[in-house]
Amino acid sequence: MELMTSGEFARASRLSRKALRLYDELGLLAPARVDQDTGYRYYTPAQLEQARLVAWLRRLGMPLARIRRMTTLPPAAAAAELTDYWDQAASDFAARRDLATFLIGYLSGRTTPMSTPAPALAIRYAVQSDRGQRADNEDAVYAGARLLAVADGLGGHAAGEVASAAVIEAVRPLDTDIPAGELLDALDHAVRRAGSSLQELAAADPALAGMGTTLTALVVSGSQLGLVHIGDSRAYLVRGGAVFRITHDHTLVQSLLDEGRLTAAEVSAHPQRFLLLRALAAGRSDEADLQLRDAQAGDRYLLCSDGLHGVADDEQIAAVLLGEADPEEAARQLIALAVEGGAPDNVTCVVADVLAAPAA
Repeated sequence: MELMTSGEFARASRLSRKALRLYDELGLLAPARVDQDTGYRYYTPAQLEQARLVAWLRRLGMPLARIRRMTTLPPAAAAAELTDYWDQAASDFAARRDLATFLIGYLSGRTTPMSTPAPALAIRYAVQSDRGQRADNEDAVYAGARLLAVADGLGGHAAGEVASAAVIEAVRPLDTDIPAGELLDALDHAVRRAGSSLQELAAADPALAGMGTTLTALVVSGSQLGLVHIGDSRAYLVRGGAVFRITHDHTLVQSLLDEGRLTAAEVSAHPQRFLLLRALAAGRSDEADLQLRDAQAGDRYLLCSDGLHGVADDEQIAAVLLGEADPEEAARQLIALAVEGGAPDNVTCVVADVLAAPAA
């Protein structure tokens, strides 16, 4: 069998030898033979197609963990997986494009619309919360005509329920008519106001030092939707018969998943699976993620604390969101999923359907 040295293979595949070593460690592209004495890696020409596929997927921005999963699938299933990834990537890009358009207009002194004008939208929502196996419920939630928000007080920390309640109170003023061009600024100010509130509470009472919370919130303005997110609560979007997670967990295990150093199956057993890399907390200045998105009549959104996704997987969550038309019943079923899974943590869900607003 003809073999190629790692250098020859790297040149032919246009991958660096460092990348080849990483792909070997992650099980993406194992060499055909490794010399036991020298440690040199050798590959076959037949592996070039796999190497190029990995390189192309990386150029698309696909995380290594998802590439590893995709390359184990049959061709048709792999194509479907890539379609799902690209649909989500395109949606994320559209949100960033709108933000860039707004900022260009703002910086140049022009008034630039966020997107093509569209009919105003309204939301129909339902809220459910359960303390699970915990003695207290450290989740806090708000749902109104313009604002949906979930905050999860950090378990094991001082006064998590105080932190989550304070942050929800700080963002409540967002439940009003905010011009689409001011959404990001309003969200940013609300998060900074929430952080300042935690600082003031901790300064007034030393027993509250170290308290913190997650925050995931949506604000609707016309046909635009602003999203602010920090921590490991989540937001999901249902559109066109598919379910997409539109937030990124700020956790250690998520960072390891993104790097391909952990598989989804290994997450539940990881000793640091609850470690947050970012949160709203007294004494910290972590940045929240901000997004602008185009909303559409017929969309459905789910905001939830990690008490849901820590027990139920994305497929179970999607089955409820797609299978139950009534938001109230969908929220009940999602809570039931967590309870049936043991509900070791507080669990809170907000299910909201986007509707065309009635004519004035």
